[in-house]
Amino acid sequence: MTRRMSRRAFLGHAVGGLAAAQTVIPLPVHARALARSLDGVVPVEVNARPLPSFDLRDPSHVRFGSFQFRSGLVLTSPFRKFGGLSSLHLDAKGENFITASDKGDWFTGRFVYHGDALSGLADVRSAPMRGSDGQPLAAKGWFDTESLTFDGSIAYVGIERVNKIVRFDFDKGGILARAEEVAAPPEVAKLPYNLGLESLVYVGKGQRLAGTLLAISERSLDTDGNIAAFLIGGPSPGIFHIKRSNDFDISDATLLPTGDVLLLERKFSLAKGVGIQVRCIPVSTIAPDSLVDGPVLFEADMGAEIDNFEGIATHVSRTGETIITLISDDNFSFIQRTLLVQFTLLAR
Repeated sequence: MTRRMSRRAFLGHAVGGLAAAQTVIPLPVHARALARSLDGVVPVEVNARPLPSFDLRDPSHVRFGSFQFRSGLVLTSPFRKFGGLSSLHLDAKGENFITASDKGDWFTGRFVYHGDALSGLADVRSAPMRGSDGQPLAAKGWFDTESLTFDGSIAYVGIERVNKIVRFDFDKGGILARAEEVAAPPEVAKLPYNLGLESLVYVGKGQRLAGTLLAISERSLDTDGNIAAFLIGGPSPGIFHIKRSNDFDISDATLLPTGDVLLLERKFSLAKGVGIQVRCIPVSTIAPDSLVDGPVLFEADMGAEIDNFEGIATHVSRTGETIITLISDDNFSFIQRTLLVQFTLLAR
């Protein structure tokens, strides 16, 4: 499992301040001006509307496969760069978060809870991802920043548009850190346009494949229709494949406390709209040249509060439950939404 930062370090690295916990977090003018002076880091007002249920047809329905709905929010913001959120990283308590937009902007902040239910976001800050020259990554065409994973203070980001991986050392400026390109197998650069690097997972100490960066394509298919993925670094670098499930594409991935991999998957058709599912891949089956598959733990269609979910994260609650958090990418479209939903993973 990825080595976690302490809460204090997380807040410091993310250039976050302390503010009152409330659903809407406006800042006075002088505070906004001060924040904007921090080399482009700006405060972001985020509004949150609770979702009363996940099932639109039956509000009493809370169990979906191995997931049990806990709470959810619809997020909006007057900040024009807010949206396009395609990744999610949480601290060990499930409070402090880091996410990135498709357009190469960082967002950091804190989840506010009322009891066990999400009630809002606080201390939200944003800044553009910066290249080695200090200029925004997006300025050189390096956007579609679709995936994010952490090894301690090191953030790895996958850029789908150019099929590259970069790293940021949060000990060197937090969200103002500069990118360094990560060496990747040559096959990564050959992934299909707009179907390339969609998910990154770093396997930390104490886990099988420790020190490995799992890089998973959205839908780069071999001749048998299986999805290409890569083991970068670690004890056994190489290429493996994931069996495609029910025409779903992979949109993100994360590790369970057991070390197994959760795949967030989605599909879209004009006839049926959007569908999502979460599948569990046993880490014991992942190796160079392997073809891996696993059970579907959760699925939902347009009868539920879903959108284009592209970010998944896990944490363990204070009572020992494994909590799954999903976030959606609204593609900066007025017909889509930024949803934040949480589930408890039930025993199978």
